[in-house]
Amino acid sequence: MFKVMIIDDEPIIVEGIKKIVPWEKYGCQIIATANDGIEGSRLIRELKPDILFSDISMPGIDGLTMVAGLRSEFPLIKICILTGYRDFDYAQKAISLGVSRYLLKPSNLVEIEEAIAVMTAGLKELKADEEPAEIEENQEREEDSETKAAGSFIVYNAIQYMEENYNRKITLSEVAEKTYISQWHLSKLLNKHKGLNFSEILNNIRVKEAKKLLMNSSMRIGDIAWEVGFTDIAHFSKVFKKLTGLSANEYRNSVLVQKLIDADKNRE
Repeated sequence: MFKVMIIDDEPIIVEGIKKIVPWEKYGCQIIATANDGIEGSRLIRELKPDILFSDISMPGIDGLTMVAGLRSEFPLIKICILTGYRDFDYAQKAISLGVSRYLLKPSNLVEIEEAIAVMTAGLKELKADEEPAEIEENQEREEDSETKAAGSFIVYNAIQYMEENYNRKITLSEVAEKTYISQWHLSKLLNKHKGLNFSEILNNIRVKEAKKLLMNSSMRIGDIAWEVGFTDIAHFSKVFKKLTGLSANEYRNSVLVQKLIDADKNRE
């Protein structure tokens, strides 16, 4: 039996899909439902469904980020979107991230059953009578072809969130929650796509911002460290020198010297 989950913030829709669809006809069973993306993501990691029916227009979530996170972390899951969001570009993006079907509400039983038929057929192909090694080979091939866009999308959103929040204490756990994937998987994606771990990426962002502030000769180094998210000036100094090869003061002086050189050139 294929395991199915339903996520929608409208309980009447969840109950309707549960009751109206002849699940056994397709070799499926409902294992869980949720009314928001956070709870839904938690249940998916816990129960690992084969098929997911989900809205992506629920309050408090970024639907595309949730879909990308699920497709990246669980590359074999089949996802059917049920939504009232009628933007064509949005639908195209969802499909490019690996969504099997994009159905507009209200969807009729024929549309829903057709989606189930497509998704179960795909799952049966994967679970056909093959040797274990062949199954692993097929899984790796599918991950390569279908999860690349999802992984890139997640990394982009994770770094954007870090760039917007670098000036306070943020953790891998917080960023993972915002991108709807586990800490472990986010760490893996950052290393794969950027060749750096979470702390290294965050430090690079903070040092980049510190460089901008160091151009203001009136700001103290300690204040700059605090402004870019470091609570310990000694740690800031160590990180800054490691990434730039200069101390913060040396970098500031080099910038001021370059300004003087440029000013002299402009007067000539």
